[in-house]
Amino acid sequence: MSRVNHQDLGQLNGPIVLFGGPYSNLQALDALFDRARALGVRPDRMICTGDVVAYCADAHAVSERMQDSGIAVVAGNCEKQLAAGAMDCGCGFEGGSACDLLSVGWYGYASAQITQAQRDWMGQVPDILSFHHAGKRYAVIHGGHHDIARFIWPVSPKAVFDAEWQAVEHSIGPVDGIIAGHCGVAFERQTARGMWINAGVIGMPPNDGAPQTRIAVLDAGQVSFHLLDYDHAAAARAMVQAGLTQGYHKALETGHWPSEDVLPPELRRPALASG
Repeated sequence: MSRVNHQDLGQLNGPIVLFGGPYSNLQALDALFDRARALGVRPDRMICTGDVVAYCADAHAVSERMQDSGIAVVAGNCEKQLAAGAMDCGCGFEGGSACDLLSVGWYGYASAQITQAQRDWMGQVPDILSFHHAGKRYAVIHGGHHDIARFIWPVSPKAVFDAEWQAVEHSIGPVDGIIAGHCGVAFERQTARGMWINAGVIGMPPNDGAPQTRIAVLDAGQVSFHLLDYDHAAAARAMVQAGLTQGYHKALETGHWPSEDVLPPELRRPALASG
């Protein structure tokens, strides 16, 4: 990685809404804003772990609302790739995998939708955020620190978390917790150095067979995960109308990804784990 763009958000008191992957899902983003208002959480107490734009149908509208909201965003691989005018999403999918092949359709659609001003905004969002809360210092990254598209799962080896923690602290100094995204699965894992929190994503269900997505709330030093209900049927219809019918439109309703080959075997459905 070249020079790291780090933004310090300072002291954040009270509950903080953490979320990732709006994924061009306008209906999910609207539901998130409604939930935050119900919780009494202002946009300056909300943090996004990146990938504002991805699979769904409303890349322009979601980018516009996120940019105008004042919510702190850390750069995801989609932001990096779109800002650079790249030809692919840079998601880290294995070449030739189903996820890799399916990404061609939605990435091209998203790239055609967004404006140059939105690309410029994406190019300016930081690589890493930090803040203080309840006596602890937290860092926020997308996937891995040096590999933005690194998939880090709840079942990843201990050495993966140790290496990422070392990389983050080498860049910005000691932290007590790390908040990440990218993999699409919300989880909390205690590591030797502190708590690793993946806030999950709001734009796509976590392959659990239900349409609800996830957000996390950090309050008084404790994290809790919450289901996000939204009009998933309308989001799926918007994808069909846009011609985005590679399978992710069905995932919004079935709760299962069109391919699970990106997942570690132990996180796949039993019938697919050995495939």
